[in-house]
Amino acid sequence: MLQNTGKLAGQTLFITGASRGIGKAIALKAAKDGANVVIAAKTAQVHPKLPGTIYTAAEESIDILVNNASAINLTGTLETSMKKVDLMLGVNLRGTYLTSKLCIPHLLKSKNPHILNLSPPLNLNPIWFKNHTAYTMAKYGMSMCVLGMAEEFRGSIAVNALWPKTAIHTAAMDMIGGAEVGKQCRNVDIMSDAAYAIFGKPPSYTGNFVIDEEILKTEGIKDFDIYAVAPGNALLPDFFLDEAEALVQNMGDPVVIPVVKGSTAASGPIAETFNIIKGVLNPDIVKSTGGVYKFDLSGEHAGVWFIDMKNGGGSAGSGEPPVKADVIMTMDSADFTKMFAGKLKPTMAFMSGKLMIKGDMSLAIKMEKMMSMMKSKL
Repeated sequence: MLQNTGKLAGQTLFITGASRGIGKAIALKAAKDGANVVIAAKTAQVHPKLPGTIYTAAEESIDILVNNASAINLTGTLETSMKKVDLMLGVNLRGTYLTSKLCIPHLLKSKNPHILNLSPPLNLNPIWFKNHTAYTMAKYGMSMCVLGMAEEFRGSIAVNALWPKTAIHTAAMDMIGGAEVGKQCRNVDIMSDAAYAIFGKPPSYTGNFVIDEEILKTEGIKDFDIYAVAPGNALLPDFFLDEAEALVQNMGDPVVIPVVKGSTAASGPIAETFNIIKGVLNPDIVKSTGGVYKFDLSGEHAGVWFIDMKNGGGSAGSGEPPVKADVIMTMDSADFTKMFAGKLKPTMAFMSGKLMIKGDMSLAIKMEKMMSMMKSKL
């Protein structure tokens, strides 16, 4: 791990969204260095270990601004309410722009002025838009602030972005992928170390979209297992990085395959999988899941299938579900077979572009419980 050197002693950092996760880790790393840390989160209460609230920020001479606050909702256009769209744009884009605008006059007086946005490189591959256009627009808004402000204040303020190469174990990641996803993540220390490395750069280091692992390699870090939640496990790639998909074993490059609603023949590997699904369905699973799933499968064994884990004792089979589906999953039939055999987790399939989900994302996570029961039978 990157050691503290005291280079931030006496400097003041203003960090948004620092009550937990990555923001809190950056705050604690800086405080350990002797920096004054002002945090802004959802409340205006004083942090027990970190002095200051959003209201006391104006009293400080700010040297470093970290725009970490972010709202996330990974749903498609039709499933995303305007309230959630407004929240993401308000927190991610407007919040970053406004906080930067108000801090810049103070930063221009600093000897070590930095703005660091926790946002991704501007990757225009459609795969990062199709499942969650609103979130991508909002998150890329933070990145566009970097692009514009870095040039606007070139020579005066270092404006950069930082993004993880792999998923980071935070409460948000647990919400998206469930508690078990943590074993495929790195901890927040890798991001706080990367941020610390950036803060040591001169103002001329600006306009960069930094990846945590890459900058730490330049700082001499070679052993990245120290950042893994469960060393040895395959790591889950983070959003917006095409090259990060190589971290997932046996997944290959993302593919976009058109849905072919063809045969629903009661034979072949898909039919065999559904026969096993029927065998494990019971009232307890139905009660704990509470969802109707529709699968639009393409590829060699294309067809439409369903699993009803909401009504009665549950049912499964070919064709349209008997009632309206709560979640629709679109994927290649070969990946479907892998998924139910426990060789491909839904969260990993979704993040790599192999699985499209429309509807209730939480139901996709709940389905993993049934998959674990099927492993010994497939």
